[in-house]
Amino acid sequence: MEEKEGKIYFRTHEDLAIYQLAFETAMQIFEHSKKFPVEEKYSLTDQIRRSSRSVCANLAEARRKRRYKAAFVAKLNDCEAEAAETQVWLKFAVKCQYLTVEQGRELYIPYNQILSGLVKMISHPDDWLLS
Repeated sequence: MEEKEGKIYFRTHEDLAIYQLAFETAMQIFEHSKKFPVEEKYSLTDQIRRSSRSVCANLAEARRKRRYKAAFVAKLNDCEAEAAETQVWLKFAVKCQYLTVEQGRELYIPYNQILSGLVKMISHPDDWLLS
């Protein structure tokens, strides 16, 4: 990643710290969710895995849509929604005692960082757009 004339350039979505954090946390969620009860397979387990992975996928799509401000921001908004959804599923997992409070906190906190980074990108999209 580099900065030229006030704009941030990155070769791939994987260069973004926010992507790296989202990917790492999604993988941690995957590992923890392997221990969820079998009756949750098609509900909580599937939902939390899907939403956490979707943050990463939407960031990759947003990077490819940097030519068009509205499309770029729309994909970032999708990322934001998926990150917030993941936090909701984490709260359910803790409340249902599939995760300890500490495990839930360790997975929830990175999403606060992810959301903060997304809001900054959404608020200043011109810094990220292609010329």
